Amino acid sequence: MSLYLGIDTSNYTTSLAAYDSDSNEMISLRRLLPVKEGERGVRQNEAVFLHTQALPDLFSEMASRADMRDIAAVGCSDRPCDEDGSYFPCFTVGIAAAREAGALSRAPVYANSHQQGHIAAVLFSAGRTDLINETFTAFHVSGGTTQAVLVTPDEKKILSTRLLASSLDLCAGQAVDRLGNMLSLPFPSGKYVEELASKSAAKFRIRPFMRDGSPSISGLENKCRDMLSGGKAKEDVCLYCLKYIEEALSLMLEHIQKSAGAGLPVVFSGGVMSDAIIRQGLSEKYDCVFGKPEYSTDNAAGTAYLTYLKHKRGL
Repeated sequence: MSLYLGIDTSNYTTSLAAYDSDSNEMISLRRLLPVKEGERGVRQNEAVFLHTQALPDLFSEMASRADMRDIAAVGCSDRPCDEDGSYFPCFTVGIAAAREAGALSRAPVYANSHQQGHIAAVLFSAGRTDLINETFTAFHVSGGTTQAVLVTPDEKKILSTRLLASSLDLCAGQAVDRLGNMLSLPFPSGKYVEELASKSAAKFRIRPFMRDGSPSISGLENKCRDMLSGGKAKEDVCLYCLKYIEEALSLMLEHIQKSAGAGLPVVFSGGVMSDAIIRQGLSEKYDCVFGKPEYSTDNAAGTAYLTYLKHKRGL
């Protein structure tokens, strides 16, 4: 048996992936949870219900593309990050589905954090799984998290993480989505904000407020609102938003490199890191690892790959 199944039920996306260890091929399926027009997301109780509805369809689609009788192990994301007390109700749906799939296929079930899955997905997508056996710095930048962690090899967890820096208030993805809400853009708003920003040639001097390597992002929402009310073109405001986030991440990394992360490889993961403008800006300053955009946004591919590694080690 060579098929490793991964399940991730984050707050906005239901994801299912299958990794074939014989061919090194990944099948990654995702479904965004529906968000009502004008809303900024869904509540946890709504997410639980919507994940429960979406998973059977994803399993049916996976069964049409892979031999589900060949499942060697099943994995799931069971918490947001690898910290004490980390918990979101929506992950219980993925845990239940993994246990059911494991029982039916008589396969072992493994768990990892949503954050570990994000990092592993980028490493797989970028062809840098060699870093799994090294120490490196990883950023997880999304609508629910803006963190930098130190990642070290771990025999059981595969990827062990220690928090180095985190946004002081809003997460980067929240700021983007709130700007999208001001502009009546669909949710999640990232790709629409990027499309508008790509039409701007404006230049900005940006200096986010930082405290011990952690940025404040809440002021970005107010600044964007003031720019729009002052008559600034929406394209320019969108570019300002993305360049602010880029600069905040740059300052986080500069602080880290002066202490815990000096000389270490840098990996960027999370939905915000699918943005081409931010990626280009960071790439011009640093030697960093990015995944393909579809492996940066929420997905279960990293969980499927971590499941393979854990099973291979006989954990």
